[in-house]
Amino acid sequence: MRIDIITVLPELLESPFSHSIIKRAIDKNLVEIHVHNLRDYSTDKRHRRVDDYPFGGDAGMVMQIEPIFAAINHLKSERNYDEIIFTSPDGEQFSQKEANSLSLKENLLILCGHYKGIDHRVREHLITKEISIGDYVLTGGEMAAAIMTDAIVRLIPGAIGDEQSALSDSFQDNLLAPPVYTRPAEFNGWRVPDVLLSGNEKLIKEWQMEQSLERTKRLRPNLLND
Repeated sequence: MRIDIITVLPELLESPFSHSIIKRAIDKNLVEIHVHNLRDYSTDKRHRRVDDYPFGGDAGMVMQIEPIFAAINHLKSERNYDEIIFTSPDGEQFSQKEANSLSLKENLLILCGHYKGIDHRVREHLITKEISIGDYVLTGGEMAAAIMTDAIVRLIPGAIGDEQSALSDSFQDNLLAPPVYTRPAEFNGWRVPDVLLSGNEKLIKEWQMEQSLERTKRLRPNLLND
């Protein structure tokens, strides 16, 4: 898999991709992640500006269409993309189901939003999917791109040492994960549930499912409706 990310602040993405599971996946050649500075495609070669005042006189600055068009066209000339994604607060809500789907793709391109917004013609003619990570506004889409990339890459076979671990994550079956415990079995008078110490795999699985259903019903009942 290859993921290309277009941003005005590439420095923000250095740390998230330099550690842990993503770094190991890169080192194992399971994924390529390339971050592109949108300013490299600016028509203003002196100041490298990629934003301008909005028509209509509203406050804030808007990302220009010209550098974005040039960046996307350049990358598309080198490969075909399964999705060209724009990180936007009013996009489709990102979910585990979406992460699963995107993890099966070969090439993804993510455009990070910034400033007050982006020239809407980009969204109309160049973007294939708009994704939001939540109902709030960030300074830019870089953190959203990092979060999506993390969720996607960890699902690639081989990225996690125990591949079964990813299959039992929260939200995989629209359920929250059950409680987990480790040694010692008793601490400060607080005991691990006896069923987890029983060695009875059938009873343990039943307990885990009961706990998942109970926690989901109590904490995220909307998932059961979905």
